[in-house]
Amino acid sequence: MTIRTILVDDEKLAIQGLQHRLEKYPDVEIIDTCANGREAIRKIKTGKPDLVFLDIQMPGFDGFSVVKGVMEIEPPLFVFVTAYSEHALKAFEANAVDYLLKPVEDDRLADALERARKRLAEKRGLEEVEKLKNVLAEVAPDAIDAMPEEDETAAGGRFEKLINIKDRGQIFRVDVDSIEHIEAAGDYMCIRTADNSLILRETMKDLERRLDPRVFQRVHRSTIVNLNQVRQVKPHTNGECFLVLDSGAQVKVSRSYRDVVARFVH
Repeated sequence: MTIRTILVDDEKLAIQGLQHRLEKYPDVEIIDTCANGREAIRKIKTGKPDLVFLDIQMPGFDGFSVVKGVMEIEPPLFVFVTAYSEHALKAFEANAVDYLLKPVEDDRLADALERARKRLAEKRGLEEVEKLKNVLAEVAPDAIDAMPEEDETAAGGRFEKLINIKDRGQIFRVDVDSIEHIEAAGDYMCIRTADNSLILRETMKDLERRLDPRVFQRVHRSTIVNLNQVRQVKPHTNGECFLVLDSGAQVKVSRSYRDVVARFVH
């Protein structure tokens, strides 16, 4: 799988440095470079890359403006590259694959590319399924009607049972069932069990893909809860409520997510 890539930065040396670092990855093909946001929007629309390494601080159109400017097409994946850590939360809210601080470290670049590979594999897998369904709908519509629905056992097998978390120089193997809740903290996720708290560098959307949605539900823009750990629901003001977990910890459910939780908690 070749990752067709565009690099965007108003600093020529920054682009050259990133090009040099990416040379050792045979699956990365740099199809173009851009020196400003307007040029990036144009080349993303015409070149249709898989991945864009995007500087945030640029004169005129900054990195976030570039993302907004390509929303009318199917956008590529973005890795933000910047010298300013305060943009991290906004970057992940823009569904970035990753957020790299300058000067880019080799291990962080490798992590970002691995995330991109996983996202692209998922995306291409879904595209192939849709193509197959479209072909079947034309040549054998009865076959579509006869296709069995995916049962819950098969669906559950797609999701993680153990998560490896590197924290404080150690690797912890965490049983997913033991997780009480998960909180977003900037570009990190805080994984909380009854007796431990671990830090994982991953976006909330990426983590949600790894967890069974029948068990793990978003109850706040920055919080996911294991519904099997919920023991009590306590009403609060303004349509909000608190979930009391097995350990006694309480997690607020924002009003916009209350209906979602109500379908699972009885």
